[in-house]
Amino acid sequence: MEKYLILNADDFGQSEAANQAIMYLLEERKVSSATIMPPASAFEQAAAWCRKQKAANIGLHLTLTSEIAALPWKSLTGDPSLEGPDGRMHATIEAFERQSDPKAVVREMQAQFQAVKQAGLTVSHADNHMGSLYGLATGRSYLPQVLWQCSRRGLPFRLFRWIDPRDKFLASIPGAEQALRKVVHLADTLGVPIPDYLLSHTYGVEEGETYESFKQMMLAKLYDLPEGICETYIHPAAEDEHMSALVPSWEKRVWEYKLMQGDDFAYALRDAKVALATYDDVRKYRKKPRLKSAAVLLRSLMTRQK
Repeated sequence: MEKYLILNADDFGQSEAANQAIMYLLEERKVSSATIMPPASAFEQAAAWCRKQKAANIGLHLTLTSEIAALPWKSLTGDPSLEGPDGRMHATIEAFERQSDPKAVVREMQAQFQAVKQAGLTVSHADNHMGSLYGLATGRSYLPQVLWQCSRRGLPFRLFRWIDPRDKFLASIPGAEQALRKVVHLADTLGVPIPDYLLSHTYGVEEGETYESFKQMMLAKLYDLPEGICETYIHPAAEDEHMSALVPSWEKRVWEYKLMQGDDFAYALRDAKVALATYDDVRKYRKKPRLKSAAVLLRSLMTRQK
């Protein structure tokens, strides 16, 4: 197989500075897709741009957490189990997993799907802000519910068939391989297209990390890309003194924007013979759903996670 990379810009709608960067990268085709956040403060600006540009490959960034104190957002449904004492969504995935009511989570997901539809957008896929639906903190996963929502709408979802052993974060999760097999089986049974691999990297600046070392790490990923359709994400944002003072991870976001604007990443893509892909490419490999067995598996997984 050839090597394909979905390069997704997360957090579209997070802020005007994030929107500025993502709009540019989409216009210049430096990224292959972006995912938009209905609860976030700059969602309307991002949605208006998408309508005007008739932008394709815009997905839904299902948002159940609000991790930045300076950029708080509330749930669309206002369910108390989805929000902390301050009225905003939980700041951590652990708080979300421990306090969320499963029925409220489903209603919120449905509300966010409805919000992008009402904004005039036809989304190409869905993914999840901070991995709050994956059960990373306590094991309380909402993947069965989100896969069912995607199945009903014929949408792909950001998951992955295999874990690349070179991915330090994903490969370090205890029991991940065994749990992944079950969820991938459910996705296939429901007919939800998923990529082959997800390649992760840290959101903030690591100790001793510089822009140059970050760039070399990202370029190396292209040359070591597994065969098949992979996805990686960035959270690009324009330089902004105000946001830099408020958001701890802002410097990394600016680095990601800078890297995508420069020539080195584009050259490495060509040199490593990696083609930018979209979720349309993932759809081509979708298996036909087997709804009867899907219902049995779905009930089993949902009962087990309560």
